[in-house]
Amino acid sequence: MNEFDLVVLQEDVSDGQLKAGDVGTILTVYNGGKAFEVEFVTLTGEAVAIETLLAHQIREVRASEIMAVRDISQ
Repeated sequence: MNEFDLVVLQEDVSDGQLKAGDVGTILTVYNGGKAFEVEFVTLTGEAVAIETLLAHQIREVRASEIMAVRDISQ
């Protein structure tokens, strides 16, 4: 996984604000891919969270997947 790749969150983080299945963008790769700084945004581009995540907490997107929407205000 590299900078600017889209990734899928594998588990809930940020006290439940981010949920497994949320899609983020890698901003920084640390220690050869052991950790990543990932940004999560709304569909209008507003930042929701920037999290430093371990490799097991995210995965690459798959070509067969489609994005879905959930409301974070609830």
